[in-house]
Amino acid sequence: MRLQHGVVARRQLLALGYSTDAVAHRIRTKRLHRVRRGVYAVGREELGPEGRWMAAVLACGDGAFLTHLSAGALYGVCAERPGRIEVGVRDDHARRIEDIRNRRRPSLPERVLGTVRGVRVTSPVQTMIDLATAQGPRHLLRSVNEADKLDVIDAERLRRAIEDHPGVPGVRALRRLLDRDTFVLSDDELERLFLPLALASGLPLPQTKVTVNGFEVDFFWPDLGLVVETDGWRYHRTPAAQARDALRDQIHTASGLTALRFSHRQVRDEPHHVKAVLTRTVVRLRPSARPIPRG
Repeated sequence: MRLQHGVVARRQLLALGYSTDAVAHRIRTKRLHRVRRGVYAVGREELGPEGRWMAAVLACGDGAFLTHLSAGALYGVCAERPGRIEVGVRDDHARRIEDIRNRRRPSLPERVLGTVRGVRVTSPVQTMIDLATAQGPRHLLRSVNEADKLDVIDAERLRRAIEDHPGVPGVRALRRLLDRDTFVLSDDELERLFLPLALASGLPLPQTKVTVNGFEVDFFWPDLGLVVETDGWRYHRTPAAQARDALRDQIHTASGLTALRFSHRQVRDEPHHVKAVLTRTVVRLRPSARPIPRG
């Protein structure tokens, strides 16, 4: 057994072959420090956050896991309620502990559980769905942004993933939040709407979904050195997504390309604006058009 965060359960020690007398001896000699009933810190009493969460999960029995705000706190996307750890349990008869909120979840599939830094916890997608039942819109949006910034899960991937959880509490609220801030066309819909605008502005047919400067781009005209990227976000992207977009645009510009970025909603609802920008860009680029290597 690998010791996680300096915490061990009595049942784990007995399973390894330690006798009850051997466990009692280690408690008397301060090699084990009781932190919860049947759970001990090894060598020292002080526990960090992960040790505290590990002790709570072990105290709730086999199959327990962090959930809701405590799961979010483990991922770093939100704060948990002071003095209260939320633990998911399978058993109706899980022991009640004063500073732990047991959330009975007997039917939660094993596929939405995992381990983060040694602590058993709900997956990023399941955690965000659960947070939607525990947080209001403002705090939930902050959690979504933090999940993106910390590379736990980005909002667009989360939006796709929740479609695999129909009817689960929290999905409707999470979908409503994400759809308020996002609008995404399929690749086929995007090409069907965007390509006529490009042709009408004097551009030839572009290369699509090709790699330029190490990034896959939506539309590319190598002879003009023009890249067009499209975003699925209606109004704004999260800070982490904005940083990634800025990096892409900076690298394209540094290599001599002109990089334009339109939202999917602009392509669908503001075609005259998109066409006008493309037309002005073509007029500027065509006199000095030159091949730019792709790579």
